Amino acid sequence: MWIHPEEVLLAGPLWVSERANPFFILQRRRGHGRGGGLSGLLVGTLDVVLDSSARVAPYRILLQTADSQVFWSVACGSSRKEITEHWDWLEANLLQTVSIFDNDQDVTTFVKGKILGIIAEEKRLQQGEEPEEDCGKFREAELKMRRLFGMPEEEKLVNYYSCSFWKGRVPRQGWLYLSINHLCFYSFLLGKEVTLVVQWSEVTRLEKNATLVFPESVRVSTRHSEHFFSMFININDTFRLMEQLANIAMRQLLDNEAFAADRSLPKACKTLRNVSALKRDLDARAKNERYRAMFRLTQDERLDGHTDCTLWTPFAKMHVVGQLFISNNYVCFNSREEDLCQLIIPLREVSIVEKADSSSVLPCPVSISTKNKMNFLFANLRDRDFLVQRISDFLQRTPDSCWGDSSPLALIGHSASSSVPSPSSAGSDSTHRGRHFHPGLPTASQGLLQLYQQDAPEDLGPKAMKEKMKEEAWNIHFSEFGRGVCMYRTSRTRELVLNGIPECLRGELWLLFSGAQNEMASHPGYYGDLVETAMGVCSLATEEIERDLHRSMPEHRAFQNATGIAALRRVLTAYAHRNPGIGYCQAMNIVTSVLLLYCPEEEAFWLLVALCERMLPDYYNTRVVGALVDQGVFEDLTQGFLPLLYEHMQQLGVISTISLSWFLTLFLSVMPFDSAVLLVDCFFYEGIKLIFQVALAVLHDNMDALLSCSDEGEAMTILGRYLDNVVNKQTVAPPIPHLHALLTSGDSPPPEIDVFDLIKSSYERFGSLRSDVIEQMRFKQRLKVIQSLEDTAKRSVVRAMMTESAFSIEELEELYCLFKAQHMTSCYWGSSSSAAERHDPSLPYLEQYRIDPAQFLQLFTALAPWLCGGHTPSLAARLFRLLDQNQDGLVNFKEFITGLSGMCHGDMTEKLKLLYKLHLPPALCAEEAESALEATHFFTEDEPRKTSFLSNLDISGQQEVTSGEEGKDEGADSEEKKDVQVKDYRYYLRMWAKEKEQKTETIKDLPRMNQEQFIELCKTLYNMFSEEREEQQLYHAIATVASLLLRIGEVGKKFNNGGGRKTEAPSTTYLTPPTIYQAPPTDTQSPSPVDLQAPPPDDPEAPPPDALCRALAEAQLEPAAGSDEEARDDGSVSSYSVVSASSLACEDLADDTVLVGGGQQRPGSGLDADWSISFEQVLASLLTEPPLVDYFEKKTDVRDKMAACNAKRAVQRQISSASEQEITQHST
Repeated sequence: MWIHPEEVLLAGPLWVSERANPFFILQRRRGHGRGGGLSGLLVGTLDVVLDSSARVAPYRILLQTADSQVFWSVACGSSRKEITEHWDWLEANLLQTVSIFDNDQDVTTFVKGKILGIIAEEKRLQQGEEPEEDCGKFREAELKMRRLFGMPEEEKLVNYYSCSFWKGRVPRQGWLYLSINHLCFYSFLLGKEVTLVVQWSEVTRLEKNATLVFPESVRVSTRHSEHFFSMFININDTFRLMEQLANIAMRQLLDNEAFAADRSLPKACKTLRNVSALKRDLDARAKNERYRAMFRLTQDERLDGHTDCTLWTPFAKMHVVGQLFISNNYVCFNSREEDLCQLIIPLREVSIVEKADSSSVLPCPVSISTKNKMNFLFANLRDRDFLVQRISDFLQRTPDSCWGDSSPLALIGHSASSSVPSPSSAGSDSTHRGRHFHPGLPTASQGLLQLYQQDAPEDLGPKAMKEKMKEEAWNIHFSEFGRGVCMYRTSRTRELVLNGIPECLRGELWLLFSGAQNEMASHPGYYGDLVETAMGVCSLATEEIERDLHRSMPEHRAFQNATGIAALRRVLTAYAHRNPGIGYCQAMNIVTSVLLLYCPEEEAFWLLVALCERMLPDYYNTRVVGALVDQGVFEDLTQGFLPLLYEHMQQLGVISTISLSWFLTLFLSVMPFDSAVLLVDCFFYEGIKLIFQVALAVLHDNMDALLSCSDEGEAMTILGRYLDNVVNKQTVAPPIPHLHALLTSGDSPPPEIDVFDLIKSSYERFGSLRSDVIEQMRFKQRLKVIQSLEDTAKRSVVRAMMTESAFSIEELEELYCLFKAQHMTSCYWGSSSSAAERHDPSLPYLEQYRIDPAQFLQLFTALAPWLCGGHTPSLAARLFRLLDQNQDGLVNFKEFITGLSGMCHGDMTEKLKLLYKLHLPPALCAEEAESALEATHFFTEDEPRKTSFLSNLDISGQQEVTSGEEGKDEGADSEEKKDVQVKDYRYYLRMWAKEKEQKTETIKDLPRMNQEQFIELCKTLYNMFSEEREEQQLYHAIATVASLLLRIGEVGKKFNNGGGRKTEAPSTTYLTPPTIYQAPPTDTQSPSPVDLQAPPPDDPEAPPPDALCRALAEAQLEPAAGSDEEARDDGSVSSYSVVSASSLACEDLADDTVLVGGGQQRPGSGLDADWSISFEQVLASLLTEPPLVDYFEKKTDVRDKMAACNAKRAVQRQISSASEQEITQHST
């Protein structure tokens, strides 16, 4: 590529000049390519170890004038071809021009200006394609990655690092390239080259560790190998990026979340040195995820920036140091000291943003006031003016619907002119606006618990007084810290939550702490519209919901009537309609029923959204991946905190059994309701950390009993009885019987455990758990879980296909890996269909991965035994159309194996059936089969025929239909009488079973083949034997069979025409000049070697160009010595038909063949619509030729082809690292 001209003082030491003229020199780097000796080895090693530009460009062009000792580098190239193009351009366009200059300085100035102009023009042309440009050095590294590892342009490099790769006990210093889909490493030390390519989707383990052998290293594990990398300059930055890329790959395997750079991410002010735009975007994505998780914000929230500041806390009368975060809809604050203070201010609540007076005590303050009269004072801001301007910009974009009746435009320093409604009234207005609830629905405005307790007498007992005290404590907290979204969240808030939330405030605080309130406020009327849309829509999810409705807390009276059941149905159905990827999963009904007890329907819906999509990610999808991941995290935590118990529990296999139900239902299904709901209170405030703490506390309390267990059942009983007796002694509501406790209680139930004591002990013993550590452990387990699910899918596919194919288990596993690799590669590097269309995790394992025609062609070429040279793509396309039964343009693994197994392991009849079908619709498409018709229609004008290539005129079959119509008419009355009779259910069951049973296809069911299709079959057979040892015999055999089948078709046509049906002589083309052949041989004779020429031995790939034409013409052209009586017997102009020129490939025709037509009809016939043969005739004809029988009876071992396919991919990567000069030397 052309580069900005740079001075080069020493042009010789490390370079070899290959071409030169008076002004330019083309040089090659020493050590690049073959040879070079010791100096070449040393230079190559230096180029890899040191970060030099020569490391990327092995070729360059220098500008030099006669009187100057300074060289100018004007172009570089990664291959000889590229640099030669630049050299030729310079010689053709600049050499003559610069030779007329008198001054060397003018030469240099002119050439530099010309090169800069070319670079500017290239940038202008690429501006629309690449709006963001990486620095030149990074682009060079990306070019080298593609050259070394054979990557296409679609594979984008994210970043590259210098490090050591441990191969055995020897570290190899080189460069680690991290692209979107691959981890690549390259090293060249003293002639030893190391190349490594690992797909992120194949990584099963990624961890950072430090040992004596591998100091501060990163370990990358796959199913078959482990790789260690060390000596990073910044190992933490490298490892974070590797984690992120591996996580993206896992998401692709899980739910098709393909990588795409966020267009709304903040853009860098300037191009960062050695950092790509992708790296910057990924860093921004990671910051966004941490920001959303910290403040429980919606998935579409984008962090704009953050800065250090202080916040004045009126409740503590002090300034708290922390960070201020600004995004498109929120201003948030988090204290530097954990749990000291956290604040969330939605911009929809802001009324004033102004700059306060600055002083030495309070420098650079900004005041933010909200509609509910709260004021927040931030100080010590570095760039106050810019901050205020950014908040103003975001306020102007705030939707009108979020502002109610007030203006959406906030005036800096001035309050909004219109009156601001209170939060409660604004919230009620927004929630009722756009609702479509029936006015008779009692659950539309309040929770089910309030509905059933509104008529109950007031309780004045000690428990009720305790509940009143909790309410009063929260009211005091609200008055001091604020109420609603803008409340100060401190350690005092956590204490109140741990002591239990009062029932009357539970729904409000759940909505606040989960972040669901923000999502509901920004989507007014959404739930009502969703309920209307989802009502009456039937799907698999709605069927499962109906089945589980009456299993949801049946012991609670709220769900013992139609009102509670209807509310639960609406919420679950609405969510299944909102998120079809999840739909409905068992355990969602239990959680949702608890939410409905304390919240109105709409609030319960948004709480369910927050649970399924943010707080418990991937818990409720089809494979409960999130719960399995957290189950693995729980095992790791148990190993860390309770190592002795962990070893014993692993032997029993208990942890994986018990923890799944604990996490999926948040203990609601295993603990009394009044106790479990307190854990839900803490969960909405603390997140998943609380569930891990309580689970560890349960194991710790039962450690002695569990260590003495001898089997899994005993351990399960101990834990089940313990959880059944966790009670809430402060509850006001009447006790709800716990069904599990009633069933498992023995003669001597264990003592009761107070749930408050359990929560307290969990904080005392395991309160050191941090959310960021849990997320790190989740990533590690996600790799393991998803790869385990992929292995399970592979085993299931192999088991299912064992009975339907002749491949062995090992072959099926290898074929599955190749099929999946082809699918993933197409997802990486683009295809005609999207990844979501080809991979659907909700489908059965056999149908999850699907490939399109382009990928199918690659696999067919690599694995299929029927290769036909240039005819192979056409044959692969036909097989694809035949296997694509649902005609969606995609083929799944089952369909692929069915076709490949038939070609490799079928008997002769099966293979011939498959080959026969490949030349019938739908495998033979209209474009291929209509070629003959197009030529016929082009050269004829009189009475165009209305027959198409789909016409398969079977006269005898038509006669049977015609003769059978009379009998059908006669029996019509009796059938009508039978239909009048009412059929019982057994009749319909029999009919249904008859429809479901698979009909075995026999050779009698195959349709007849017309002349065009037969010609295509002959072309395929003539192209199929080019690599066979008995090539000559096979060509002679197929010529004999083709001649025989053509005569059989003619005899059948005569028989059908003689049966009473007359046809018009079709308009035809004629081959001029006519070639006179000998009469076709009899059945016992073989064709003359003079007439049927074998393909030349020096070109085994291509069959003879005129062999097929001659064979068909020999069988079809009427003999020169034929008598007039023979012509008159047929009732047409000829007893043999001429093959249309367009039905043969152009290369199959002789060069001197001339098509003559126009408006005249000449003797002879073109495509014959009456001509047809059956599969039985094809099979019988082929059986007469032993070479063909041996060829089709031969079994094909696909293992060699699979090994060659895997080796080919490796060779492609290796050959890309070889210089083009080396290849040229080999060829010459």
